Formats: sequence, structure tokens, C-alpha cells
Amino acid sequence: MSIQFLITSFVIVVSPGTGALYTIATGLSRGFRKSVVAAFGCTLGIVPHLAAAIAGLAAILHTSAVAFQTFKYLGVAYLLYMAWNTLREQGTLKVEDRHEGNTSAARITGTAILINFLNPKLSIFFLAFLPQFVPVDAKNSLPPMLELSTVFMVMTFVVFVLYGGFAAAVRDHVISRPKVLAWMRRTFAAAFVGIGLQLAMTSG
Repeated sequence: MSIQFLITSFVIVVSPGTGALYTIATGLSRGFRKSVVAAFGCTLGIVPHLAAAIAGLAAILHTSAVAFQTFKYLGVAYLLYMAWNTLREQGTLKVEDRHEGNTSAARITGTAILINFLNPKLSIFFLAFLPQFVPVDAKNSLPPMLELSTVFMVMTFVVFVLYGGFAAAVRDHVISRPKVLAWMRRTFAAAFVGIGLQLAMTSG
């Protein structure tokens, strides 16, 4: 496994995206344990894209304008829903008592999976990215692809847990200040909208 793959993967993982935003928001509103659940869900959301890249299905998404546009706008719609939900006091940044655990782990995981699943750029990215690091003399590309995919997912989970841990650490400072919390809601909502608009302008 090349150092170039590790460096490139790390840069991609630490770059702010919807998964990182959701994990941070979960850490702020629901604490560290739930942020770990969110990080796990975001990591699971990568699996379909990796499977598509390995199976070559991502090529269909890349070459079919209708398939790409449909998938893309489903993702945009979900991001806009996330933005609206974040602004609500009962939404993504709803503050929960440390001992209540009102939002189930299954719900957080499902939301996190959808966030990463409904992003066609991930499939196209892995279609173009992973094969570059498969040895040209490999008789079977599946084992190295699976190895690279596993490393990328582990790296994603670890980085997102760190994001969530930091958010949980400053949680008390945020929720004890209603004005700061309101500002955070607007900031996260704007970020979801911004990423949604960026996705909407993406061409397949």
C-alpha cells in the first residue's frame, strides 16, 4: 500500500463534508456516544459506493445522464431536508440530556447512511480513485481493492470519531448559551444548503 494512497485518503477524509457535519452536529446535540454511532453510520454509507466501484456499477452512473441526475437530485433534496431539519429545535441539533438518549442509535445510523449513500460523487470518485492504486501486475484486482477500501473506511471512522469527540467536548459550552446554539443551527443549515448547491452543479 503506497504512502500516496494514505496521504490522499487522509486529505479526502478530513475535508469537511456532509458526513463530518452530521457527526459534529450529533456530538454537539447528543453527546459522544451518539457521535460515534453517527461516525459508524457515515462509514457504512460508503460501502455501497465502494461496492459499485468494485463491481463496475459506478461506470453506469458515470455514463448515464438520467441515472446520475436522478441520484444527484435525490441527494440534493435530502441535504435541503437536513438543512430545514437542523433549523428546527426538534431536528438535527435538538439538544438531548446526557441520560435521556431520546434519539435511537438506529435512527442516527440510518440518517448517517443516507447522507453518504445519496452522493453520486462518491461512486464516481471511487471509480476513478481506487483503481489507480491497484498494482498493474495484479492478476485479481478484487483483493487489493478490498484492502484499499477497508483502509479508507477505517480512516473515515477514526477521523469522524475525533470530530464527534471534539464536538462533544465543547457541548456544554454550546448548549448553555441559547444564542450560540441558535447561531450553530443557522451555520449548520447553511452548510448543508451550500453542499447541496455544490452537488446540484456537479456534472456526471
